[in-house]
Amino acid sequence: MDKQYDVVIVGTGAAGLYAAICFPQDVSVLLLSKRELSLSNSSLAQGGVACVLDTVHDAYKLHISDTLIAGKYKNTLAAVEKLVKEGPADVLKTKELGVDYDLNPDGTMKKTLEAGHSRNRIVHHKDSTGKAIVDALLAAVQRLPNVDILDNALLYSMHKTLGGFYLSVLKDGAPRYFGCSYCLLATGGIGRVYQYTTNSAIATGDGIAFAHMLGAKVRHLSRVQFHPTAFAAEKDRERFLISEAVRGEGAVLLNCHGERFAFDYDKRGELAPRDVVSNAIIRESLKTGSERFYLDITHKPADFVRERFPMIYERCLEEGVDITKDRIPVFPCQHYLMGGIDVDLQSRTSIDGLYAAGECAHTGVHGANRLASNSLLEALVYSRTAAEDITRLLRKYGRRPLGLEPAHRPVNGRPIPHGFRSKIRAILQDAYFVLPKPEKYEQSYREIEDIIRVLFSENYQISADFVEAKSIAVVASIILDEVREGNP
Repeated sequence: MDKQYDVVIVGTGAAGLYAAICFPQDVSVLLLSKRELSLSNSSLAQGGVACVLDTVHDAYKLHISDTLIAGKYKNTLAAVEKLVKEGPADVLKTKELGVDYDLNPDGTMKKTLEAGHSRNRIVHHKDSTGKAIVDALLAAVQRLPNVDILDNALLYSMHKTLGGFYLSVLKDGAPRYFGCSYCLLATGGIGRVYQYTTNSAIATGDGIAFAHMLGAKVRHLSRVQFHPTAFAAEKDRERFLISEAVRGEGAVLLNCHGERFAFDYDKRGELAPRDVVSNAIIRESLKTGSERFYLDITHKPADFVRERFPMIYERCLEEGVDITKDRIPVFPCQHYLMGGIDVDLQSRTSIDGLYAAGECAHTGVHGANRLASNSLLEALVYSRTAAEDITRLLRKYGRRPLGLEPAHRPVNGRPIPHGFRSKIRAILQDAYFVLPKPEKYEQSYREIEDIIRVLFSENYQISADFVEAKSIAVVASIILDEVREGNP
């Protein structure tokens, strides 16, 4: 074993970084990043963070109500209350850590409106809030003497012992082995299980797959959110997001005939929750026989649009679309996961010593559909909670003996055959998209199980391709098993 730590955090998005900051400096922490430190779904988050900072014009009960409505009342109420009431302090702490939120002339934080919210409560840094948060948190973590950071480090094996965990990591082609008393999984979402997603390249559900293989409870993995307004690129698997905030600032949704249609499906129109708008687009697509849809904000002053959405403006320009003059081509694609590794209000999983936070965790906050800009808030609140609970246990019990180190399998072997990941993506995209096809669930599940049998049948070479193929196969299997059994 290379080294033993009090805590290993897997993932360097908002949840992983913020957790590391929240540990006292006498707690030893290893932070693992599968790729470069800046690559995460958190960095791609555009709109902002939802929180009640002004109790004169807003209220906790309104934010709670909006969250429950969006989640179809399938949320865990205690988890939502914790999120809403504790979240503002965490947001203010990120401001202290250097996040450059947009401010009003009087120095207060600007607040915008997004779909599903009854008040302007979204604080933001232009249209790249996630990157601003991750950059500030990363800078803070890198100054911490108790935190070791290992980037481009592929976790490929986890073993549970009575006293903690052993983790096997591939770094620069060579295996390295670490032990810890406690482990926090903050590995993000599952976007790469679909053909088209707004998620980063690393969102393959690794943490969920490892937790599942360890025996941890995984819940509601079939609660997948499809964002209605991803840029409709011709070929790119990773589609960049046209933020909810664009509609919040007055953009309208048009069909192939240039007609507004969202109000035909819901009285809230373009500002209905994401699943409602996505559903409306797909139904309108079936009605018109076209997948050509557009978001139009050209009626707003050009200077305002460029100032408010500089990143979206520049990114669309790269695709030949000037959003101050042109309609933006959009179409739904996979965006977020509401389910995941089941955790309690302390971010504890069903396995002793294992915690989860961020998109890979199921806190119950989101119910059946996430309210816009609650994701970064959830990452902050529940990762800080995990750090506090782990610290309490370390204070009470100290570092526990890990026990016998397991035998390590060789990392060499024959390369994994090509095509598994593409096949899995095609299966999920066809069977379980915005309007699911229940008649395909059983056959799709059997096809995924066949792939899993092959992947687990022999010792393939340890590589990112192999680990990620196993992860998305396990994730796809759980999703299809849930829906075919009628337990979404």
